[in-house]
Amino acid sequence: MKIFSLLHELSYPSLLRRIIFFLFFDVLIITFSLYLSFLVHFDFNFNIAYSELLRDTLLFFIVIKIASLAVFRVYNLTWRYVGVSDLMNIVMAIVVSEMALVICSLPYTFMQLPLTGFSKRVFFVDGIVTLCLISALRISKKLYMEVIREKAPVRKGKRTLIVGAGNTGEMILRDMARNGYADFYPIGFLDDDRTVMGTYMHGVKVLGTLDKLDQFISQERVEAVVIAIPSLNHKTLRGLYDSAQKMKVNNIKIVPRIYEFDKPDINLKGLEDISIEDLIGRQIISVDYQGIRSFLNGKSVLITGAGGSIGAEIVVQVCAFGPSKLILFDIDETELHNLGLKLGRLFPHLDGQIEYVTGDIRDALRVREIFGKYVPQIVFHAAAYKHVPMMEYNPQEAVKVNIFGTFNLARAACESLVEKFIMISTDKAVRPTSVMGATKRLAEYICGVSGKDSSRLTQFVSVRFGNVLGSRGSVLPLFLDQLKHGGPLTVTHKEMRRYFMTIPEAVSLVLQASIMGNGGESLPGCGRVKSFLKKFSRQKRVRMPASMKSERQRRAKSRERRAESRERRAEIKQLWGEERKLKNIILVVLVSFG
Repeated sequence: MKIFSLLHELSYPSLLRRIIFFLFFDVLIITFSLYLSFLVHFDFNFNIAYSELLRDTLLFFIVIKIASLAVFRVYNLTWRYVGVSDLMNIVMAIVVSEMALVICSLPYTFMQLPLTGFSKRVFFVDGIVTLCLISALRISKKLYMEVIREKAPVRKGKRTLIVGAGNTGEMILRDMARNGYADFYPIGFLDDDRTVMGTYMHGVKVLGTLDKLDQFISQERVEAVVIAIPSLNHKTLRGLYDSAQKMKVNNIKIVPRIYEFDKPDINLKGLEDISIEDLIGRQIISVDYQGIRSFLNGKSVLITGAGGSIGAEIVVQVCAFGPSKLILFDIDETELHNLGLKLGRLFPHLDGQIEYVTGDIRDALRVREIFGKYVPQIVFHAAAYKHVPMMEYNPQEAVKVNIFGTFNLARAACESLVEKFIMISTDKAVRPTSVMGATKRLAEYICGVSGKDSSRLTQFVSVRFGNVLGSRGSVLPLFLDQLKHGGPLTVTHKEMRRYFMTIPEAVSLVLQASIMGNGGESLPGCGRVKSFLKKFSRQKRVRMPASMKSERQRRAKSRERRAESRERRAEIKQLWGEERKLKNIILVVLVSFG
């Protein structure tokens, strides 16, 4: 039975089978290398009894070299994925073994070995041949899978053009080769770097620049395009997308955003379809990732509303900066579970450092219990009701969550000596005209009052931003649905401009604000908000056209401007009154809750 069991192990791929295979061929290689080194040493004189030399010395060479290969874990590597580090281990193993053999060949008065007196030339030739043959054996499978099989006449997968001949493009190409080109077969690269033009990467040529995409699609009969530039300008991306669509190429993939800044890993499974957010997104902003890392690394971080669109993105980006503990707090257990599966796939090294906590921020006892148990150092507060029309129907719920929920968290943060509390707010808190905006404005006041208390050590920062593409309150899905059903688009005004941010950009701004704010501020999450308001104010001023030369027309325009000015002053006075009312309400809330 033991014999049958051993034969069964040898007949299927396994660690035992691989080790026996390599041991067998390594012994043959060591024997051949030693025999060839003797031939070279004796100038290929076949009258010498080489069999006797091998019989006396071969055992020393086999034992020492096999032991050295085992010590350097050469027998633990995966044959299919041999890399540079594995080849370096082979080099070190052979060098160490040859040095050991040279030491054994030195003459000793108390002991004479069969190797004593061997010429150093024998060891040098033997080492070179052994290194070459053992390395060739280890890389043979990878050579076949990624080079020889690639040249086979049978091609698989769609003819693919890769945009970007950098590190990301190289990783995509290697993954295509590892998968045997089953889905994508690369026919060339495109890149704007003139220095790589005409060069080859793993046998694939850099054909030309990005603006010639449609030309190469036609020439090379391209069926798919992979855009392998993570930081590509959205206008350039839109141009590439339009060019591919014009040439009837509908299979367009883009690499996802890289979260592991130290160890980026891109593969075919991670490729995504181009979304509407990618095409109309804003320009890439500059974020101080080093400052964010020093702020978050090794800290205990609590994130409320972690299961939501914004909260989940905060979680993913915070994970990339190495927190010591991450507490994810949400009322929806299903979303927490789904988020846990995603984090387990993206950040397996953080297993055991992430706590999933269900609860309601309206429950003051539960909030205090969580702060007392986990003692977070940094809090990101993203839990809130954000849907404007729904909150008009349910104002009391908006007050409970957005105002009293924030108050519970702020009070618990102060009691637990949290270092910094960052609240996610909205641009609708500026001159609020809705229940949601008014409740978020009051939440900002709570954070502002808490942050201005000099007796407390916690710093409070509120970050405002507006239309976030892909979030659960975004206006874009509504517009797309209206277009799908033939319109009309329910816009505020035909001259109205909207400034959008993607979820990753919005969260990057939140993290940037977390290191910029010193406590008590309400920071705009969209850098163009102020310029937009100024431009809108200028647009509201009615200027006299050059064609209006009559005195009557000028007087009419003057009256219109004065009337508009009076309306604006009345509006400002009304807003000041609302501001005073809001401050009175927040004072009542603070007094009521001690």
